[in-house]
Amino acid sequence: MKKLTRDDLLTLEQYAAERESFRSRVTAHKVSRRVPIGPNITLYFEDALTMQYQVQEMLRIERIFAPEQIQQELDAYNPLIPDGSNLKATCMIEYPDAEERKVALTRLIGIERALWLQIGELGRVAPIANEDLERETLEKTSSVHFLRFELTLEAITALKAGTNLRFGVDHAAYRYEAALSDAVCAALVQDLAG
Repeated sequence: MKKLTRDDLLTLEQYAAERESFRSRVTAHKVSRRVPIGPNITLYFEDALTMQYQVQEMLRIERIFAPEQIQQELDAYNPLIPDGSNLKATCMIEYPDAEERKVALTRLIGIERALWLQIGELGRVAPIANEDLERETLEKTSSVHFLRFELTLEAITALKAGTNLRFGVDHAAYRYEAALSDAVCAALVQDLAG
């Protein structure tokens, strides 16, 4: 998948004029890129459009217009765009109540290593998590993790042929599995080369 460059971005003025329609388009796009696993974990699969939105929002909020600062934002977000042999997701651990979340994050240490995907009867694939920095301490895990699921050519071929895709978590404190809708599978297949 193509990484974003400055040429892909709107100027601050252009973005201000188009922000509402762009945000509506991205919101609709994200619907088929969301995978809830149980009641408290959701995977949000990233791609060039979702990352363009993140960069545009950062440029708007921070009022960034200098070329070197724009490049810094691109360098920060481009690694979250799939490379054609993987799926990349932001994993959110979501508990609305702050006290409940605090307790849960202490119980869920290692949760990012307990996630998996499976294509048909092929073996489960564990993600490579948090390549940017460690998001866990001895006391708790983070409520946000960045994941990369690397897929073999056999797995990509099977997925593109319509083999079912499932995600799950096998953690002592959280065990759930999610089958994907056809719309989500179709959206994620677009992230893969070949």
